[in-house]
Amino acid sequence: MVSKLKDIAGMQDDAVNIFYTGLQAVESNAAVKRYCRLEGNHLFIENKSYDLTRFNNLFIVGAGKATAPMASAIEDILGKRIKTGTINVKYEHVTELSRINQIEAGHPVPDNNGQQGAQAILNLAKDARKDDLVLCLVSGGGSALLPLPFTGLTLKDKQDITKILLSCGATIHEINAIRKHTSMIKGGWLAQAAYPAELVSLILSDVIGDDLDIIASGPTVPDSNTFQDCVQIIKKYNIQKKIPKTIANHIEAGILGKVPETPKPGDPAFDKTHNLIIGSNIEAVIAAKRKAESIGYNTLILSSMIEGETRHVAQVHAAIAKEIIKTGNPLPIPACILSGGETTVTIKGKGLGGRNQEFSLAAAIEIAGEKSIVVLSGGTDGTDGPTNAAGAIADTNTIKRAQALGLDPNHFLLNNNSYNFFEKLGDLLITGPTNTNVMDLRIILVG
Repeated sequence: MVSKLKDIAGMQDDAVNIFYTGLQAVESNAAVKRYCRLEGNHLFIENKSYDLTRFNNLFIVGAGKATAPMASAIEDILGKRIKTGTINVKYEHVTELSRINQIEAGHPVPDNNGQQGAQAILNLAKDARKDDLVLCLVSGGGSALLPLPFTGLTLKDKQDITKILLSCGATIHEINAIRKHTSMIKGGWLAQAAYPAELVSLILSDVIGDDLDIIASGPTVPDSNTFQDCVQIIKKYNIQKKIPKTIANHIEAGILGKVPETPKPGDPAFDKTHNLIIGSNIEAVIAAKRKAESIGYNTLILSSMIEGETRHVAQVHAAIAKEIIKTGNPLPIPACILSGGETTVTIKGKGLGGRNQEFSLAAAIEIAGEKSIVVLSGGTDGTDGPTNAAGAIADTNTIKRAQALGLDPNHFLLNNNSYNFFEKLGDLLITGPTNTNVMDLRIILVG
């Protein structure tokens, strides 16, 4: 059992070990191999069998931050049976591949490399014929990595609307609804391009509730959103005057029926499409729970579906930790509270950071001066906002240490400058690329 007298440093080590255990449970190469195997000429994907002798060609397409290791697993399984393939990956998220082309592109703001790669992926899908099999590899980040503006729109339009949506506090569901309706490849259009070929998508989920049409903006999934939804989102965040005029005109044309809606349920393309989730946030959270219990913490999973404004969510987590200390509820000490999901940050300052670093900073302010509490919040993809950190670690002494250095934590929080705050303290969580992406993992330890 873990000692109730374990010091803060020991608890920080525990938090990091718990985090990495969660990552290992959803590593994308291993996830593909858990669901896919080759027996003779039959490719088994979960419990469905594909007789490869029926297909003339086997193509691989895809996009996402974890797609390169997914492609590596597919090459290990299928080897020379693969005709060709193209995937879009985030810069520096590549791996060694022999039959599948990797195109490095921008994330979270799309760039020209992403557009060229998306066009190549769409062209490959269009080249597929009735007797071909297309495997699509999808992971979080796929939306930004598949920027193919609809006719009449430009890449700059897509970049501008993405920046506006990211900064106003819109959820990933809302961001992707607009992305789908300004794209020629997302929102089911890739599936329609591949039809009548057989299409199978292997998906690593990075969205609340594992909604298939939201992950990477659902390139192979019927779209549940409409142009009218886009209008409501724009009004909700009062960004009518900020969005590019071309985007506004495009959405208006869609409402008037002058631009086609995204493919909906019942479209024939989806009769030959199979979408399968091979990894999700709850798997990482459950693995983290097992690890925490194995080293002696009484452990509770709050939820794998937590969303909302980051600093408010942090205040709730901190309140639970203080309740444990004061009353022993909902768990006795030593305790571990786990949660997953993805919060949002409404950017009002000009600092540097991400939702996980901001979570840890907001929580540090709330737990200052309490007894032994450690907070770790990290993105499972290894990157948090436009930084090289996955997140940050805080504890009940963080604010005292910061003040001794002349740092005002509230000023850093108000300026959305959590990265520079934790960098000065040496408490950034830096993992590098993790080969997965299933949203965030938050760990609260009370010792």
